[in-house]
Amino acid sequence: PASEPGSRTNWVFDRVWMPDRVRQKVSPRSGREAGLGHDALNYMIRAILTDIEGTTSSLVFVKDVLFPYAREHLAEFVRQHGHEVEVRKLLAQVSEKASATLDDEQAIEQLQQWMAEDRKVTPLKALQGLIWEAGYRNGDYTGHIYDDAVASLQQWHQQGLRLYVYSSGSVYAQKLLFGHTGYGDLTALFSGYFDTTSGAKQEADSYRKIAQEIAEEIAQSFCDDSGNAGSGSAGLRPDDILFLSDIKAELDAAREAGMKTCWLVRGNEPDTQAAHPQVRSFNRIVV
Repeated sequence: PASEPGSRTNWVFDRVWMPDRVRQKVSPRSGREAGLGHDALNYMIRAILTDIEGTTSSLVFVKDVLFPYAREHLAEFVRQHGHEVEVRKLLAQVSEKASATLDDEQAIEQLQQWMAEDRKVTPLKALQGLIWEAGYRNGDYTGHIYDDAVASLQQWHQQGLRLYVYSSGSVYAQKLLFGHTGYGDLTALFSGYFDTTSGAKQEADSYRKIAQEIAEEIAQSFCDDSGNAGSGSAGLRPDDILFLSDIKAELDAAREAGMKTCWLVRGNEPDTQAAHPQVRSFNRIVV
């Protein structure tokens, strides 16, 4: 492989971009050997943590379908379901986040403002999930998943890798998306889901917490299957986990926490100064 003209830091493997300083940690192998027809990245990992928006799923679906649907139905949903225990709890959290005592109409206004500002506020994300559920169940839309993401996730699951999701959308919303795709219900592929209750996606401590929870989940699963207390996850470290995202700041945080990273650039141009290997699709990633 040859370095990108004018750059001393990145190497190009056909459609895979890799910083020179991490070449020794992530070994590329011929994509033709992997049946891909292009060079690919070969990771030695035991679990995969993936983002959704721009990674497994199109940003267009999220921004042009899900978000407008939630905006359109938010006020009606709160007015119709505001008496329900779960919704009342979320409305109380809205008041807490706003540092004010809000009635339902004021809470609606606050939620609409947060949506306009694209704020990652937990009660907003939870309410959006409840609203989106109605849309999925009514058949107003199906969850979008890239073809290459479906194929790779299914293959990795068959290989025995543990798959997890980390998104700013609520865990409930994540399960709705993967449970109502054009490929059917894909939720069985995943061993766990994480949202902003685990921390902000651009903070390293969030990934440290998630890595610990994944290690504990795998240990418990092995114990349940074999009766041997946790030996199946012995030594599971953050660098046994590969994090996939389209957002550099998230990848930076995951890398700081010790995870391996891969940047899904999709239709964008690679960042020649980034510290993360970059690919255009899941089928460039070999594990």
